[in-house]
Amino acid sequence: MHLKNHELAPVAHAGVRYEEVPVRDPKGVAVEGLHAVRISLDNPSQLNSYTTEMVKGVILGFRKASNDRAAVAVVFTGTGTRAFCTGGNTAEYAEYYAGRPEEYRQYMRLFNDMVSAILECDKPVVCRVNGMRIAGGQEIGMACDFTVASDLALFGQAGPKHGSAPDGGSTDFLPLFVGVEAAMESCTLCKTWSAHKAHRLGLVTRIVPALKVDGRFVANPLVVTDRWLDEQGRVVHGEAKEGADREAAKALLARGEVDLSLLDKAVDELLWSLVMTMPGCLSKTVESVRKHKLEHWDRNRESNRAWLALNMTSEGRLGFRAFHEGPKDRREADFLHLRRRVAEGAAWDDALLEDVLSRTVGTGA
Repeated sequence: MHLKNHELAPVAHAGVRYEEVPVRDPKGVAVEGLHAVRISLDNPSQLNSYTTEMVKGVILGFRKASNDRAAVAVVFTGTGTRAFCTGGNTAEYAEYYAGRPEEYRQYMRLFNDMVSAILECDKPVVCRVNGMRIAGGQEIGMACDFTVASDLALFGQAGPKHGSAPDGGSTDFLPLFVGVEAAMESCTLCKTWSAHKAHRLGLVTRIVPALKVDGRFVANPLVVTDRWLDEQGRVVHGEAKEGADREAAKALLARGEVDLSLLDKAVDELLWSLVMTMPGCLSKTVESVRKHKLEHWDRNRESNRAWLALNMTSEGRLGFRAFHEGPKDRREADFLHLRRRVAEGAAWDDALLEDVLSRTVGTGA
């Protein structure tokens, strides 16, 4: 029988890899006639931050995977061991979109379509977190149905520190995962969470060790992984170590090597669990659970897109340029100076931007 082709365009965009990968049974044998689709952000030198072209590739990749009759699921991941994704490409933001709100509005149409493509994919979507999942990376990760992560991974937001708001999904999705107060902490303060804390809060389905020291896997040494009470009697789990303990942990980390084989094994196990279900019932269940995210996403995405575009004339313009042009140890605007100038009634013009920016890049008083 001749089957119709429902694809809009081929997946051929730089920075995105599209692969068919085996689905394996518990003995590791590939299942005949079925496969999973693996979509990878392939920009490791920039921590898999997505460019405009990459966003197009992700949209088309999920569209193609939806139409793949033999695909049982999609695995969304990044290349390398450092990052799944750290959000939008800040070089592109600073050099092209900063100060061009209508251009950024068009870009945000693509970004919104990328999130929607994940949420509307006809296959279950597994986010394979091989490293940092930060900012927009956190947002596209939460659009997925499952998250399996290396326990070296970090999760978090960056918007208010760099001239934006996490309105590409995090303000919609994160409260559903972790509750309003924890979401407020993450979205506003931009402190990263370890994979252990993310798992405890319900943001992650499963975490596995990825650090190999002297031939054996060990849990992330930078994180307290046992329950204990702090000075106020609160239970702490998955929090970062401090002081001498942290220095010893960093030394152990430097001795080891990152090995993602257990991460791949955990993804394979999840894919096997998914394939051992009725396909139609699985699809309906996934769609029904997704409705809780879609309700918030569809309500807010267009107004958020408009605000994010307009913000590129002011704080976005300053924040992304500060990140891109500032030294590696100081990529944030001088918040105190900015707040003082705004309190004095300074207009958001080129003079204000250059004044604050000069302090960020080290040329101001």
